[in-house]
Amino acid sequence: MAYYSGFLVGIVVLCSNIHFTVSSVTCQQLSTSNITIEAYLSVNYDVDQFEYWSSACGSLLPGCILVPNTADEVSTIIKTLQSNGEDFAVKSGGHNPNQNFSSVAGGPLINLKGFNQVLYDSSSRTAKIGAGNRWSAVVKALQSYNVTVVGGRIGHVGVGGYLVGGGLSYLSTQHGWASDSIVEAEVVLANGSIVTASETTNVDLFNVLRGGGNNFGVVTTYTLKAYPLGQIWGGTMVFTSSASVDDQILLAVRDFVEYYPDEKAAIIVTKEITIASLVEIWLIFFFYDGPTPPAGTFDNFTNIGPLVNTCKTTTYYDFVSADDALVITGEVYMITTEATTLPNATVGLEVMRSYHDYYVDMAKNNSLVAGLTATMALQPIPKILAQKSKGNGGDLLDLDDAVDRIFFEFDYSFTSILSDTRMDATVKTLFTGIRERVQAFIANGTIPDAYLPLFMNDANYQQDYWGRLRPEKLTYAQEVRDKYDPEGFFRDRTGGFKL
Repeated sequence: MAYYSGFLVGIVVLCSNIHFTVSSVTCQQLSTSNITIEAYLSVNYDVDQFEYWSSACGSLLPGCILVPNTADEVSTIIKTLQSNGEDFAVKSGGHNPNQNFSSVAGGPLINLKGFNQVLYDSSSRTAKIGAGNRWSAVVKALQSYNVTVVGGRIGHVGVGGYLVGGGLSYLSTQHGWASDSIVEAEVVLANGSIVTASETTNVDLFNVLRGGGNNFGVVTTYTLKAYPLGQIWGGTMVFTSSASVDDQILLAVRDFVEYYPDEKAAIIVTKEITIASLVEIWLIFFFYDGPTPPAGTFDNFTNIGPLVNTCKTTTYYDFVSADDALVITGEVYMITTEATTLPNATVGLEVMRSYHDYYVDMAKNNSLVAGLTATMALQPIPKILAQKSKGNGGDLLDLDDAVDRIFFEFDYSFTSILSDTRMDATVKTLFTGIRERVQAFIANGTIPDAYLPLFMNDANYQQDYWGRLRPEKLTYAQEVRDKYDPEGFFRDRTGGFKL
């Protein structure tokens, strides 16, 4: 019910704007084509709108939803858009909560769900995967071959946006970012032409698709490296929050990153605060590529004493799809990220506490926001991940292995879109405050100075993704953009992190 009420509130807010319309010239122009069109407020249209992670995205009402099944049909849509000047959006899974990134008001929404193939080629050890898949479907299809690809940690996440945003995986310390495993991509360019990007064809385009977002074209199909995978071990441990437990967990994260025990091991450490009840808990997700982790791998955490422990030997599909239950639709979500170099053991608690306490204070400062839940995820980015990334082809993020890092993901969920303005300001204050703390620690020598880019998949629309990349990578991406989209079609006509 919450999702439907939030959706209807969004409709009321949008319709109160005299500039809002659900009429679409593109939809009308394509009405006689063979492309599947979900008409405004039809049953299929409503179902697709309800599938966004954030109901704020679902409340933006496209004039219609176009569901192409071939690259030729995507090309027809792009050429039609070129002729009429309408804004549009492209959606894979709709997990990104930034409005207008995969959602649009008035213009057409291109939903890639028709691109749902998963084809494994044992001779090349690659998998051809449609951009409209969700990762749970991909993992399930490949499991019978005892292989998998580097993909989402929650199966509900869509393939398309995740891959062009970089993609952090439970397998990243073995194989790098998910985008580093792209072998080939089928891309529809701004002029409607269909091209292949690979290490031998349109190499510059291939390079910028790895972390470049939606600036260069619509990717319809990816070919990814596949890796052997059998039974895995994993699950969730739940811990209470207290001053003592918080300190132990923060230090355990720090130590895990520096003394990374095994490249087959992975964790996501999350602190969740439900503001109305002031309940604070830790949920830690554990993964090991193998039926049982070697003794001692996760002892720094298990020795703290979890209240709940669901970790067990299982299949990768069951593990990834189990986390789908954590994706709760019907709320408004906002996301942001930051990065820090890893503090040494001497100052570790001081630094980690500073970040943690600021996040807690920011959450509690918004106690009047209805239904607010605040989550902080600590994501280890050890040196070995950067090494594997470079060894597997590299990407625009271009991490070096000079230091260990932690990437933060902060999420807010709340009940009503009417709290958007306040929470937008809160998100900006949060990422600005974390950044200021990181820079202050660097300035006084408490933590090492190093390159700290933003992770696109977790970034808020108010953050400067491109400005945080290495200057040479930014310049290269701009040059490639100007070559493949000289008129700025994707820059000007759809949302995302724009060059």
